Amino acid sequence: MSRGITNWEQVLEDQAEQLGNKPFLYLLSHDRHVSYRETHENANRIANYLLGVGARPGEGLATIMGNSQSFLDLFFGVQRLGLYMNPVNTALRGEGLSFIIDNSDAKFLVVDYDLLELYRSVEGNIPQIEFAIVNTLEAPDGFVVPDGMLDLRDAYRDSVSPERPELASEEDSLLLLMYTSGTTGLPKGVVSRYNRNIVDRIRPLAHLLLAEDSVYYTALPLFHGNALFVTMTQTLLVGCTMALSKRFSASSFWDEIHCSKATHFNTIGAIIPILLKQPTRPNEKNHHVQVVLSAGCPAELWEPFENRFNVQLWEAYAAVDGSGLIVNFGNAPKGSIGKPVDAETRLVDDAGNNVPVGQPGELLFKVTDDKKDNVEYYKNPAASLEKTQGEWEHTGDLMLQDQEGFLYFIGRKTDSMRRRGENVSAFEVEREIQKHPSVLECAVFGVPSEMTEDEIMACIRLVEGKKLAPRRLWDFLEPNLASFAVPRYVRIVDEFPRTETFRIKKDELKAMGITPDTFDAEKQIQKQK
Repeated sequence: MSRGITNWEQVLEDQAEQLGNKPFLYLLSHDRHVSYRETHENANRIANYLLGVGARPGEGLATIMGNSQSFLDLFFGVQRLGLYMNPVNTALRGEGLSFIIDNSDAKFLVVDYDLLELYRSVEGNIPQIEFAIVNTLEAPDGFVVPDGMLDLRDAYRDSVSPERPELASEEDSLLLLMYTSGTTGLPKGVVSRYNRNIVDRIRPLAHLLLAEDSVYYTALPLFHGNALFVTMTQTLLVGCTMALSKRFSASSFWDEIHCSKATHFNTIGAIIPILLKQPTRPNEKNHHVQVVLSAGCPAELWEPFENRFNVQLWEAYAAVDGSGLIVNFGNAPKGSIGKPVDAETRLVDDAGNNVPVGQPGELLFKVTDDKKDNVEYYKNPAASLEKTQGEWEHTGDLMLQDQEGFLYFIGRKTDSMRRRGENVSAFEVEREIQKHPSVLECAVFGVPSEMTEDEIMACIRLVEGKKLAPRRLWDFLEPNLASFAVPRYVRIVDEFPRTETFRIKKDELKAMGITPDTFDAEKQIQKQK
């Protein structure tokens, strides 16, 4: 493969040569550092192992794996062979899981030993998988790989060469498939190719955010773009260290920040209120963190988050299936996502007309000649064309712009409701609910009305130890929201169904509908009258 083309494994090879034994990974679950050289050699071992079991350039490998060193060894290793990787969300079940694996045309699949039953549950629906490989590197003693399956541990044996295999691949071949969440239909596989991927686009932000001595912590899953593209790729490009947690835990978060000596971490909007509503901890201000890179921080929590935890927050907007980048480097109003980085944008109404300053509209990015092929969905040319309609890429996100040109996220275009002739943003209602001190997190969505429009329902999870009567929440919201935006239905829940990227599964809540324990404001008010 031509060295003029930038992809992840080539950056790793260069960094391994230059940095050698410098730590690339700090694995919190094992309290162990893994160097750039070791990661490079492990990638070669993975490539040689896969070559030995029959893998060839152009073939696909799916993973059902959590955060681990092996996940990244595979990520780099498949690129050494010219294969492509499909990292599968481990929260998927049933048809959602089998569709993504089947649609990707993967021939190989690697599954963590403790997720083996998840694979087995859909095995009969993904016949194109010819080789199932079990990751037993963290398995307990006595664990036996089922008959007919391979053991990933064999890739790390001394008999497997740590030298790079000499194998050429096509520059335009697939490198990575990252599937969308499927909130507006079947999930779509977002394509990265060996000669067209996100690495070079991430490089400028990486060098603005990080230095060679930085330690970048993440507890988000590597099968998601936030951890893989933001934390890992930026770390790799700068040549610093990534501290990798198995999963997010509010109770152990600051302990892991201290243990890793993290100077940076990334987060998403759903995590910020959870951290803020945790009990005060002695170590939450005394740490090495300089900058937190956030995606979707609620505007009203920005300053409280910075002040309580003694950090500076930057806000970034991007999408796996998008070519635009918007960043607030701390040089824009708190609550703003900033201004576009090297991109022309528009905010438009449903008819495609520009909206006035201060009015919400869908964000569009100008598609320049060098970005024409940036968004591609696997085996779905119709969706690719729809995403980039003419000269403009449609994000599906609603924004508004102030007089200075700074942009503010309002919500997903698909996450809105129609009530009493008015459009209501679920994001705006959730933002008001989150202001109540007893609310830890919430989800707002439309449910069928006796009329032809929506009624608004809010599911609420409370801060541990707090109590809140649904009527009290309704009274709290009434003065702060337009009457048509105040939820009619309020339900208190102990836990939310959620994805591995910590997003609440609203579709499951909608399917449950109005349960017997749901507060109905209209009925309560009528009783009082």
